[in-house]
Amino acid sequence: MQPIPSRSAALFLLLCCHVTSALSQKSDSALAVVENTEGEVEVMDEGDEGGDFEVVQPTEEWQTLKPGQAVPAGSHVRLNLQTGQREVRLGEEQLKYLDQEHRETEETSISPEELKRVMKKIKEDMKPESAEHQDSVASRFRPMEELKREMAELDLLVQTDDQIMRRLLERFNSSSSTTEQRLSILLELEYLVHQVDNAQTLCSMGGLQLVVETLNSSDFRLQESSAFVLGSAVSSNPEVQAKAMEGGALQTLLTMLATDQPLWVKKKVLFAVASLLRNFPFAQRHFLSRGGLQVLSELFRGDRGGVLRTRIVTMLYDMISEKELISQAGLDPGLHASHQELLRQYSLVSLREGLLEEGWCSLIPELLDSTEHDFREKALRAMLALAPVCVDQYRSHRSLKASLLRLREQYQDMIQSQMILGEENEYFEEMMDLINALHVLLR
Repeated sequence: MQPIPSRSAALFLLLCCHVTSALSQKSDSALAVVENTEGEVEVMDEGDEGGDFEVVQPTEEWQTLKPGQAVPAGSHVRLNLQTGQREVRLGEEQLKYLDQEHRETEETSISPEELKRVMKKIKEDMKPESAEHQDSVASRFRPMEELKREMAELDLLVQTDDQIMRRLLERFNSSSSTTEQRLSILLELEYLVHQVDNAQTLCSMGGLQLVVETLNSSDFRLQESSAFVLGSAVSSNPEVQAKAMEGGALQTLLTMLATDQPLWVKKKVLFAVASLLRNFPFAQRHFLSRGGLQVLSELFRGDRGGVLRTRIVTMLYDMISEKELISQAGLDPGLHASHQELLRQYSLVSLREGLLEEGWCSLIPELLDSTEHDFREKALRAMLALAPVCVDQYRSHRSLKASLLRLREQYQDMIQSQMILGEENEYFEEMMDLINALHVLLR
């Protein structure tokens, strides 16, 4: 064993003497701890004989035990060496359980003050409101009768499209309807007839004929709106196209184009004509026989802004292209009989010959002088489509070659600029291909 240093030995001896002195005092300092039959630990004087004892309920804090007091099992008992008194508090397991129970109580319980505040608020809410407060609240809400009336009006939203169109037509025919109301009705009809079934239903209701008749209105706004509805209804809808032709729509539209009308009206009329003629050779044949190309040529010459010119050339190009596609497909011997009939009907449409007679071979190149790329593109495509009948006219055109050379140089510069900047130039390259293809035909 290692020897204890002198200073440490002195402190150790002093501590032992203090403990011995404390334990040698009278019974209020001596401890005797026993466990009774009920599981309680009793703390008493050495001289006691185990009579009745007072049981102390420990807490989280240390508390001094008096002589003859007992504590529950599991409690933590110690002797305070400084005071010589016995002290007790809850044991570790008891403290752990108390902490858990305290947390659960805090999470789920409501303090008395909070409960009083809530009950007071409930009583205040149950008090009858003053007349002024009731009026103030009522002013922020709408009367039930008014809401009922509006809900009845909103019943239109749950009706079928057929019911809606029927109601719109009834309102349109009403003598009490104003021009503004009729314009609003036409706008709603235009939205509905984009669906094929709705456009056909409009025909069966007599609505399409009503729209055609409105084209003759003296009000330019009604003319424009009715042409818009007609164009949307017949677009890609053969059944409605046939009904419109039966109702005289084509002749009415051509008359509107041939007479003095505002530009914004003629734009919608051209839209209606293009929709009526598209993929419908029967209408195209009647268009040619009724002087449609002559009407368009006069309109083309009179339009100096170029807006109508581009629409006209686009429509003619579409008609030429669709006939060409049908003719190429007609070379297949295994075609269905319906396609053979369609091919026969297109063979009766002498579109290119009519364009040649009406001077379109020299009219379309005028669009090349435009500063708009879109106008030039439409002109180049239409000229290539008409090349089989117009090539001689192109070669004799006094300024066409110079215009093509100028455009080629311009688009070459644009392509190089786009390449330097690292930007896309596919559109300009496509324009160059069109120019080169047409230039080859002129050699």
